[in-house]
Amino acid sequence: MLLRVWLPVGVAMLVGLILVVALFVPHYPLDKLNGDFSEYFNIIAAFAFILGAGNLIKVHSDKIYRKTKGWPYSWVTIIGFFAMLLVGLTKIGNPEGMTGAVEAKGSWFGLGYDAMFTPLQSTMFSILAFFVASASYRAFRAKNTEATLLLGAALVILLGRTFVGYWLTAWMPHQLSFLTIPELSNWVMATVNQAGQRAILIGIGLGVISTSLKIILGIERSYLGGE
Repeated sequence: MLLRVWLPVGVAMLVGLILVVALFVPHYPLDKLNGDFSEYFNIIAAFAFILGAGNLIKVHSDKIYRKTKGWPYSWVTIIGFFAMLLVGLTKIGNPEGMTGAVEAKGSWFGLGYDAMFTPLQSTMFSILAFFVASASYRAFRAKNTEATLLLGAALVILLGRTFVGYWLTAWMPHQLSFLTIPELSNWVMATVNQAGQRAILIGIGLGVISTSLKIILGIERSYLGGE
């Protein structure tokens, strides 16, 4: 039991320390180990794709077997998955043959991606626009000071990205051009929004560092599974 726990923890600690040190000391043999571990990561990721495909088939097969809500769509998912997998592996309909790229122009794989997946993806994002509009309506109610500032900034940006914002403040003199809605919109995006994004990225970076240290030191062991 101790071996099953401490062996993966020791491997994680060793690999983590080597990668951290290799970032600051890019010399042999650390630089070589860094490149080798990157290749190992790609190999592990390939197996993860296989496990993901197996899980996809298992989940949708279970839906079909149990006739749960929306189970006919599971048939569409499974058939589409195996069709694209077969066309991609065997390169059926590929004008360049087995030696050509899987996404070669005129190939069945490229046709399935460009004629089916891309339009479906665009449709999904178009539908999401209505949910975004609904959520924005609920979020931009001026219930307090913070919500009022959010509403004001949103209106400035929305108007500044259209001709309406230019039309509303076109009468202002050149000396006060920085107060026009388009200029205010650019200022909000370049200054206020950028500052908020940097704060979020700094917070994410600190979270990544904290989690990485917990894994390297063996404190965080959730990747082992179980409790």
